[in-house]
Amino acid sequence: MRLVRAGIHFYIVGILILTFGIALTILSMMGTSPYDSLLVGLNRTFGFTVGTWEVVLGLSLLIFNAIAEKRRPELFAMITSVITGIGIDSWLFLLENVVIPEAWAGEFGYYLLGLLFTCLGTACYLQSSIAPNPLDRAMLVVTNLTGLSVTYSRSLISIVLVILAFFFDGAIGLGTLINALFSGLIISLFLPYFESLHHRLHRRLERVS
Repeated sequence: MRLVRAGIHFYIVGILILTFGIALTILSMMGTSPYDSLLVGLNRTFGFTVGTWEVVLGLSLLIFNAIAEKRRPELFAMITSVITGIGIDSWLFLLENVVIPEAWAGEFGYYLLGLLFTCLGTACYLQSSIAPNPLDRAMLVVTNLTGLSVTYSRSLISIVLVILAFFFDGAIGLGTLINALFSGLIISLFLPYFESLHHRLHRRLERVS
């Protein structure tokens, strides 16, 4: 039970940090990740909150994954989309009147902070396997269907998301390119630290048990 609680802590803290970073990148006005760019575009085009579209798009990917794999939808995966959506909307509400970049340097500074926190949160919540991310699952589905590597499958999905975001007036900018080029690298730099922390906590809880 303690090990499960530890996993939940990594999951919740990771999502909180991740969504804080996403909110900063959105408010920086420099562009966001391909996925978040589409969320912002749908918000601008149809209304509803960015977090609401996170849930809708997550559900759409869930259905796509189920049809592509000819299996029942992994409804448990919607937990991540719902929590992430709530987190994004909450941080946007709290930071809307606080993060107001007035010059290019300010926009870039907020964006870099957002990217840093996004990667930090991702590295943290990846230590928990509580609920899979529909987007990550879609990446594996595309890999199985096409025979492409995970890297190429992720790139293909990113291209499709950017194209869709373009048509919906999404948050595409320099930040989108930076995210595509460096987010994976930054996450890989944080992962060893969280993996080490997770293993130490795991061993400590096992001794207590």
